[in-house]
Amino acid sequence: MYNLKEVPVGGTAKVVKIHGEGAVKRRIMDMGITKGVEIYVRKVAPLGDPIEINVRGYELSLRKADAENIEVE
Repeated sequence: MYNLKEVPVGGTAKVVKIHGEGAVKRRIMDMGITKGVEIYVRKVAPLGDPIEINVRGYELSLRKADAENIEVE
């Protein structure tokens, strides 16, 4: 298991668990990132932050700090 930040560009991963407390975890889940969902990493900004992903048919930009809270396989 590793976190979403470590998935290479063009790679896909399946969410296993979302770490974090209260509002942080709720915000991630409200964006459609829940256990079992497939995530495709589209792009990473030149300095590594943010990460652009495709989840549930739409594009989403995530900060590196939020991506570290998403455990994938």
